[in-house]
Amino acid sequence: MSAERAPGEPGTALVLGATSDIGRAIARELAADGWRLQLAARNADQLRREAADIQARTGGSVQTQLFEALAQGGDRNWPNGLAPLPDLAVCVVGLLGDQTESESDPSAAARVMRTNYEAPALALGVLAARFAERGSGVLVGVGSVAGERGRAANYVYGSAKAGLSAFLSGLRARLSGTGVHVLTVKPGFVRTRMTAGMALPPLLTATPEQVARAVLRAVRRRRDVVYSPAVWRLIALVVRALPEPLFKRLRF
Repeated sequence: MSAERAPGEPGTALVLGATSDIGRAIARELAADGWRLQLAARNADQLRREAADIQARTGGSVQTQLFEALAQGGDRNWPNGLAPLPDLAVCVVGLLGDQTESESDPSAAARVMRTNYEAPALALGVLAARFAERGSGVLVGVGSVAGERGRAANYVYGSAKAGLSAFLSGLRARLSGTGVHVLTVKPGFVRTRMTAGMALPPLLTATPEQVARAVLRAVRRRRDVVYSPAVWRLIALVVRALPEPLFKRLRF
């Protein structure tokens, strides 16, 4: 992010997990706003199709890079393929998994934990070092309201998202005053391929496009934490305030 650019002004944006529903929506929103894109994901064919689609829609610049979060997240050299180093990096890497499977299969639980916490935290940490050395940039981690408190229905997934939230909070505090800003995004229910078939409450559910717009607004305003839909901020306050004897009786 050059000294001439105001915070949130379009520059170069990297989207990690760009072929997910939320990642695609964020990439398209950024492209429409004038950002030059760097798309990273593990599926080469999907990545090429998404890049071609965005270029056809906007005529903007789109680079692609293969990125396997579990294998590469902690490799300090993986950003070497990015030219230039982005002004904005959004990490949408994640995996919902299945709670019942995670309870019975430790390897399944480990994959959910690593994909939602370890991989994105390490990848953003690698970028943070480069952004701090440059003295500018915005890092965005997409977590979940599931990380606000461990729920019986999805505590393996929720625990990993809680870890990512704590990591981003600490990273934000460490980088304060360096010119690097860290944004935590906490969607509630989102209508995606991962949630297909689930009965989701309409008033508490966002589309990927709504999440994308919330991300762009928050980047422009230098927000620290944003919820989508916004009502989840109030719900999260209530959930965190419930006494443990009451909370553990709520089977949701």
